[in-house]
Amino acid sequence: MKVLLKAARIIDPESKYHHKKVDILIEEGIISKIATSIKGIKEVKEINLKNLHVSKGWFDSSVSFGEPGFEERETIKNGLYTAAKSGFTQIALNPSTNPVIDNNGAITSILSKSQGNAVQIFTIGALTHRSEGKDLAELYDMHQAGAVAFGDYKKAITHPNLLKLALLYAQNFNGLVQSFPQDELIAGHGLVNEHENSTSLGLTGIPSLAEELQIIRDLYILEYTGGKLHIPTISTVKAVKLIREAKKKGLDVSCSVAIHNLIFTDNKLSEFDTRYKVLPPLRTKKDTKALIKGIQDGTIDFVTSDHTPIDLEHKKIEFEHALFGTIGLESAFGALSMLFDPVETIELLTKGRKRFGITEFKFEEGSVANLSLFDPDFKSNFTKENIVSTSKNSMFLNSEIKGRVYGVINNNTFVITEE
Repeated sequence: MKVLLKAARIIDPESKYHHKKVDILIEEGIISKIATSIKGIKEVKEINLKNLHVSKGWFDSSVSFGEPGFEERETIKNGLYTAAKSGFTQIALNPSTNPVIDNNGAITSILSKSQGNAVQIFTIGALTHRSEGKDLAELYDMHQAGAVAFGDYKKAITHPNLLKLALLYAQNFNGLVQSFPQDELIAGHGLVNEHENSTSLGLTGIPSLAEELQIIRDLYILEYTGGKLHIPTISTVKAVKLIREAKKKGLDVSCSVAIHNLIFTDNKLSEFDTRYKVLPPLRTKKDTKALIKGIQDGTIDFVTSDHTPIDLEHKKIEFEHALFGTIGLESAFGALSMLFDPVETIELLTKGRKRFGITEFKFEEGSVANLSLFDPDFKSNFTKENIVSTSKNSMFLNSEIKGRVYGVINNNTFVITEE
């Protein structure tokens, strides 16, 4: 395969080509030449797009599909196509399938089904058997099969000794343990953020305390055991503060935030629209400001779309019975670009790999072509036409976004939308 990108502006502060407009020749999956102008290449696919920008491929640390078990929500094939159309070349897939991804065979099956795509899957194995929170799953076997982390998706580790054992055991192979930040006993049957809006709407609340107590407990256990802990999708002012303090103490802890928690607040709940029912819940303006500040000062390590497809039957129903979750891959770049400049946005979309032990890439001649293609300036409203996912449960519908994705080049193949 030969691909020639014409007049592409590179966004990569680590590259000598940063902010330069160049032609990029890719041959058999390798960046073979970068120059001001490249001509006379035979049998090449030439890509010439308006305001084309190129960066190292984007990575999302928390993506759910459905297959196996929930194919009506999303298949692996269409999920990977959605990720490619959204600009992502690599994703970490959550174990929220049926059956749960909690063993070597399940990991191998997922990876096998994803072969040959422009988007690579890296699996997160369940921390406990069937994600039931009782017994540790086969962590080492899953690590051997390719799992990059271990966690029960959207389920807290209720038993503190289980987290202690996981952190101790995973150190034998430098494994990354994830712990969802919610004390289930405090959260109870909560549906939304516990605040003025939950009271006025008559909806059972999930207090910030539920998140913060869990984080405090987990950090104390981490300090005792050592090891590597990742806390996904934090959402409160105090959560940011707690993790900031833990990092200053030298604990090996990282955290992420869902993009929708940076933008929307619980004011969106006034119409009981289940698209805004997510976990952790949408919080307050004070929380979104603290989360953005946490990104800017490095407390929050990276962002995620926290892409969670839910079929119509389980989403467009009474608020109390609807499942938690929103899709987010298609809107991730455009939503982030409303908050940050292009360099900051791309950094947030690429910096998570190191934490998961995934090989980093360099933007230079001779390197593997793992690239995302986009226009950072294009403004539009996010509509149903922008959704590639099988499920359509996006809280970004009819929201203004900035930037558009052209596609990706990776794994010696490409998915590109041409004008």
